[in-house]
Amino acid sequence: MIKIANAPCSWGILEFDLDGKAAGFEQVLDEIRETGYQGSELGDWGFMPTVPTELKHELDQRDLSMVGAFVPVFLKDRSKHVTGAEAAVKTAKLMADAGYRDAFIVLADDNGSVKERTLNAGRVTANMGLTDEEWQIFAEGANFVAAEVKAKTGLRTVFHHHCAGYVETPAEIDQLMALTDPSLVGLVLDMGHYQFGGGNPLNTLIKHKARIWHIHFKDCHPEIAAKSRTEGWDYFQSVGNGVFCELGKGAVDFPAIVEELTKQHYTGWIVVEQDVLPGMGNPKVCARRNRDFIQSLGL
Repeated sequence: MIKIANAPCSWGILEFDLDGKAAGFEQVLDEIRETGYQGSELGDWGFMPTVPTELKHELDQRDLSMVGAFVPVFLKDRSKHVTGAEAAVKTAKLMADAGYRDAFIVLADDNGSVKERTLNAGRVTANMGLTDEEWQIFAEGANFVAAEVKAKTGLRTVFHHHCAGYVETPAEIDQLMALTDPSLVGLVLDMGHYQFGGGNPLNTLIKHKARIWHIHFKDCHPEIAAKSRTEGWDYFQSVGNGVFCELGKGAVDFPAIVEELTKQHYTGWIVVEQDVLPGMGNPKVCARRNRDFIQSLGL
């Protein structure tokens, strides 16, 4: 049975160093529970308790599960692989020791760290991508991190394609899947990032169904995405202008997605992510409306 979670990024808890004040973890967890969700992702290291018993206590008292944790690593640089794996193992060990042995490490590029990719999020061209040699290093790093996490904690790793990183477009996702070990590296399909990155997520849900172990429900507003391209907004301007809108108000065909997930007998988690900048909007109201929309789809 599919279960529905939300994530701290919907409350402006992002991996980037940004201005603005976001909510504390107690408020985020309270509001995730109050708006009808069954689980949460971890957020940045240190946002939630980093002692396993304390983390479990906070989740248990709200009847929530921990489903995954986002870990960015600059995989293009081989010298970053070991420290990246150490951070992933530390994070995975926290979740495993707290009892969440089915949670995922959500591995990603160090998004927002490369100026050209950040400035051109949603409209990157082939000449902005990795070379063949860099692809080999990138995939080597993803395999290494996932192998370390699995060997030392037993948890699995899924890669998160993401705008403002080196794996954004459908072709880049295909390339990473071709170069990584399917027994080690799965894919978390993020509907909104895939749409903003130039594709229809339904296509890759079918194409890479054996590799998709985790799902993020995010929508992408087509008019705001188009304006981002014509105005030349960078990634953060696009997010600040609401490119990732409430579910059902954008271009993602969620009824078709749910129909395909049902056909595939998907039984994992779906995590709602409506990325906002710190202090932006009313996350609790959006979380409730997003949960209501998913319920309207039968989930």
